Amino acid sequence: MQKAATLPETSTPGSVRAWILAMRLPTLTAAAAPVLVGAAVAAALHAFAPGPALAALAGALLIQIGTNFANDLFDYEKGADNAQRLGPARAVQQGWIKPAAMKRGMIVAFALAMIAGVYLVTAAGWPVIAIGLVSIASGIAYTGGPYPLGYNGLGDLFVFAFFGFVAVCGTVFVQMGAVPPLAIIASVPMGALSTAILVVNNLRDRDTDSAAGKRTLAVRFGRTFAIAEYTTLVAAAYATPAFLYVASGFPLPVLLPFVTLPLGIALVMRVVRGETGAALNVILKRTAILLFVFGVLFAAGLQGGSGP
Repeated sequence: MQKAATLPETSTPGSVRAWILAMRLPTLTAAAAPVLVGAAVAAALHAFAPGPALAALAGALLIQIGTNFANDLFDYEKGADNAQRLGPARAVQQGWIKPAAMKRGMIVAFALAMIAGVYLVTAAGWPVIAIGLVSIASGIAYTGGPYPLGYNGLGDLFVFAFFGFVAVCGTVFVQMGAVPPLAIIASVPMGALSTAILVVNNLRDRDTDSAAGKRTLAVRFGRTFAIAEYTTLVAAAYATPAFLYVASGFPLPVLLPFVTLPLGIALVMRVVRGETGAALNVILKRTAILLFVFGVLFAAGLQGGSGP
């Protein structure tokens, strides 16, 4: 059984340090990278608008933080976060933040995201309301509500859709008022690598998730399936810039993400070798790094052409 984790330095429960840890700052790359790619798509199509792009980034980060708070709270209430968990310590389970306070923090984060949304409505119209409300509702429903997505094998689809299609295409929409084909194509690697992060998380937590009734795909279909899923997602990410270069006439810079290919291959090999337990924490963190660096390079490479 794991011992309860202690807060770093001299922080106390409920402190600013505790809240910063609860935000899970490393996960925010999954919110930032798709917005960066969406801004790059708009720029490639000569429609970049800095105000809406920055507001979309602020909204995405706040929704991610609110979702992290919701997951921390609801996973604790459902028993998925317990002393046997192998992942990083969670704030409510460790007693760093009381459940009621975490719920208030979740509400504040989502409310601030809605403020960013008000500006985006003025820039892009009423469809932004639907995007924002669905994103917030899904962030809560991922681990909360009567049919939590993450507990019923729908987490992977949720992450692919929201961190890929919704984040990239939504960012393009608030700048252009439309969703061009390039935005849809560019959303694939962002959704794929974001989902790959979740796959590692679920692979690591198979035993504790199963005991808590959390039926992720890794629990439902087993380790071999999760390994194949991770491999496929990473491959799909690299296939996208290759497609844009070969089939859509983009210049060579669109292949800049291939600079990260050695890291991608190394991570796939580690997963295929069957690393288990806490050792997967390193793979999870490096997959998050891969997502962000890939996104930065992809965004830079998109500036080389106007797209399909």
